[in-house]
Amino acid sequence: MSIIEKAASRIDQQRQAANSAAANKPEQMQPVQHPVIELQDSASIAAATPAAEPISTTQRANQEPVTAMRGGVMRNVELDLARMRELGLVTAAGGRTSLLEEFRIIKRPLLKRAFEERGPKANPNNLIMITSSLPGEGKTYCSINLAMSIAMELDHTVLLVDADVARPSVLRTLGLPAHRGLMDCLVDDKLDLSDVLLRTNVDTLAILPAGTNTPRATELLASSTMTQMLHELANRYPDRIIIFDSPPLLLTSEARVLASHMGQIVVVVESQTTTQHAVKEALAQLEGMANVNLIYNKTRDIPGIEETYDYHYG
Repeated sequence: MSIIEKAASRIDQQRQAANSAAANKPEQMQPVQHPVIELQDSASIAAATPAAEPISTTQRANQEPVTAMRGGVMRNVELDLARMRELGLVTAAGGRTSLLEEFRIIKRPLLKRAFEERGPKANPNNLIMITSSLPGEGKTYCSINLAMSIAMELDHTVLLVDADVARPSVLRTLGLPAHRGLMDCLVDDKLDLSDVLLRTNVDTLAILPAGTNTPRATELLASSTMTQMLHELANRYPDRIIIFDSPPLLLTSEARVLASHMGQIVVVVESQTTTQHAVKEALAQLEGMANVNLIYNKTRDIPGIEETYDYHYG
C-alpha cells in the first residue's frame, strides 16, 4: 500500500470513529482530528507529492531561486548590499552609476545570444564563463557585477557559480563563509545540487560555491557527471543565466576544460598591465570556441568622455 493510500485509510478510520462517537454523545462537540503522515526521506516526499501545475514565465522567475534542482530547498544567505556598494559592486539600490551603466552595456549582447537558437551539438549559450589570462585582472569582480546586473532583469534569473576551484573568491568577496559546492557534488554522487545551492536576499540571484578543493578538479570538470549537471542547469529553466567565475587560462588546466562546456566566454583584460603576449596566449587556449568576448578592465581617462568609466566592453 502506498503512503497516500495509507493516509487515506487512516482518514477513513478516524472519520468512522468520529461518527460513531458523535452518535453515542450527540450533545458533545467532537474535536477535529488532523491525520499525521510521517515521511521518512526525500524519496517518500517525492512519491507522495502530486504533480505541480504549470506556471508562467513570470511566476517561475519569481520562484526559481527558492526551489533547487530536484525539489530541494536552498539554504538562505544574506548579502550585505551596503557593504557591496562600498566595495564598488553593482547593486539595485546603488542608484544610476557609471559602473551600472557599463554592465548594462556588457550584458545586453550576452543576453541576446543566450537564448538564440543553436545547433544540435552547440553548447548552451546561457552558460557564460568569465576568465582572464592571469590572476588579479578582475574576473571575480566582473563575474559578480555581471550576475548582479542580470539579476535586475525582469525576465531572467541568474545563478553565479564559483568555478575557480583552486582559489575560490566569490563567497569571500561577498563577505560570506565557505560552503560545500560544485566540487562536493562531483565527488559525492549522493549529494544533490539542492544541498549546496545558496539562495540570496536578491530574489533572482542564487550562488553555487566552489566547494572543497581536490587535486582531481580537472578530471572532475571533464567528467560525464559535470556534463550532466551543466545540462540540467542550462535547460531546467529557459529564463536562467549561469555565470561561471573561472580560473585564469594561463595558470590552470581547469579553465580550458571548463571552457569546453560553455556557450559564451568573456576574457577580462587589465588595462596597462596585461601584456599583448598574455592576451594572445589566452585566446589561443580558446581557439575554435565560439562567442569569445573581451572586457577591458580598469581603464580610465577616455578622450572625449568627461565622466570616468571603470569598465569597457569590446
